[in-house]
Amino acid sequence: MNPKMKQALVLATLAVTSGVAMAGISATKHNLSTGGTGENHLTAGTEEICVFCHTPHGANTGVTAPLWNKQLPSTTYTTYSTANSSTIDGSVLAVGSVSAACLSCHDGTQAMDSMINEPGSGLDNGATFTWTGARQSGGILQGVAALGADLTNDHPIGIQYCGGGIQSDGAATPASTGSCKDTDFTAPTSDVINGSLVWWVDTGTAGRQKTDMILYTRAFSGTDGPSVECASCHDPHVESKGDATNPQVAFLRVSQAGSGVCLSCHTK
Repeated sequence: MNPKMKQALVLATLAVTSGVAMAGISATKHNLSTGGTGENHLTAGTEEICVFCHTPHGANTGVTAPLWNKQLPSTTYTTYSTANSSTIDGSVLAVGSVSAACLSCHDGTQAMDSMINEPGSGLDNGATFTWTGARQSGGILQGVAALGADLTNDHPIGIQYCGGGIQSDGAATPASTGSCKDTDFTAPTSDVINGSLVWWVDTGTAGRQKTDMILYTRAFSGTDGPSVECASCHDPHVESKGDATNPQVAFLRVSQAGSGVCLSCHTK
């Protein structure tokens, strides 16, 4: 094969691969644009997909989510904690980290079209979009997608993984120390990525993958440790796991067949 033909083949392969990757979120309920096929999407207004959560400029830096395009609600949340279970060992923090970003839509207080930078405008000019779907009213989620402020009937978030015991040593080149207080959990894997110590629960392939249970770093009693957050179990960008017998549910990182999500962390 001559060099020009080889180059053309490589470019074509990249184009196909890129198209497959881009099709991830476009085929999910998080595609709120006019091209969306989920229950809630625009009937007119914009074909942009990412803009409902992300903006390349002027993003909200007060939230642990990349280039976040929404203000955080001022909601005071009540989470599942020791009031709900006498067996919780680890500390439970106030709602924060990436979970606050998820709740900026999913607590039902802020419309889906409430953005810092609206499509193409570069600012919030108060545009109102028209939505389709039974589970929204004026762009505000309703039903099971709107969790509300009372999260005591939801899996705990902002909670130390495995009852605590795992933490950073605080050194300039940090290392993970300690062991799980609650041995009914799978021990987390750790690594230093881009100079930061991170934790996750491996579900198969070595190295941190999007299909692992991602643990988020938060300060518990002043010491960094792994925390369970909304995005530990949910990947908001793809919903491709599962099959006809065990369909994918709510953007879970792995298939829930055989309670796969639960048993990734809990050894029962």
